[in-house]
Amino acid sequence: MRRVLITGTAGFIGFHLAKRLLSEGFQVHGYDAVTDYYDVNLKNRRHAMLEENPNFSVTIGRLEDMELLTKTFDDFQPQIVVHLAAQAGVRHSLEFPRTYVDSNIVGTFNVMENARRQKIDHLLMASTSSVYGANEDMPFIETEKADTQLTIYSASKKATESMGHSYAHLYDLPVTMFRFFSVYGTWGRPDLALFLFVDAILDGRPINIFNNGEMARDFTYVDDLVRAIQLLMDAVPVRPEDRVVPEGDSLSPVAPYRIVNIGNSEQIRLLDFIEEIEKCLGQKAIRNYMGMQTGDVPAAWADTSLLRRLTGYQPKTDYRDGIARFVEWFRDYYQK
Repeated sequence: MRRVLITGTAGFIGFHLAKRLLSEGFQVHGYDAVTDYYDVNLKNRRHAMLEENPNFSVTIGRLEDMELLTKTFDDFQPQIVVHLAAQAGVRHSLEFPRTYVDSNIVGTFNVMENARRQKIDHLLMASTSSVYGANEDMPFIETEKADTQLTIYSASKKATESMGHSYAHLYDLPVTMFRFFSVYGTWGRPDLALFLFVDAILDGRPINIFNNGEMARDFTYVDDLVRAIQLLMDAVPVRPEDRVVPEGDSLSPVAPYRIVNIGNSEQIRLLDFIEEIEKCLGQKAIRNYMGMQTGDVPAAWADTSLLRRLTGYQPKTDYRDGIARFVEWFRDYYQK
């Protein structure tokens, strides 16, 4: 039975990944601080569902607690580590930047140190499409330069990409970084757009629409995302001989290290997304059009050809279907 340590199992994506792996016979250990960044009851409910499976165990603690994290690695002896835990939220980073340094940079360093020490088979770590920053050429491709981050959140994630590369080079530790694109779905975070919109519309409150609605995103359904992560677990990067890298591959010429986009590879206009929410709810939104928010970008779009080449998989859930599934879950969970 393969042993996978997942950080962030009380979180949106970590919960879904753990649930999927458990359903396929993996032994999973979670590590999560269960912070109050958003509703702790939602996080605890996710963990309670995972704990119904005897192959799931969990440690509650912060990534910054090196002693506890080291004990967790020693006790569980993971073969694969998927590092998803982080201080999330582009807008939150404008007000509380230090938490991003502590959790995302220091915490990730602690994970990498333990992965190096344990000589695990593969370390996979979450980055974000936000690292593309001010880049304008789309779709975004992993091999393009990404040095213009616009928030401390995206900067902290870019830092972890660089840290991951150094550990892969120095210690021959296989590292895959994945850049997520606008993930949404059931059991989602309350600070994400879909959750905010549905909650406000049902309560008759206005929704804030930034850049006067002139926005587009590559919305990626969470089930597709975790399927891609599972497949990438077996796509272990190998240090190339003679520094020769296949064309279009983000594999480092000097390390067993790779960056992979995970997205739906389809741009959806924000206003179309909102209109579909209105259709699912049978209720119109009260729209509050606003200017562009600091640190935000008008559009994002993933080139996912590398993901297809490595795994044969392409996320494909239509945003209309994904919204319908979320609305059904939201109404049931919150009884609205």
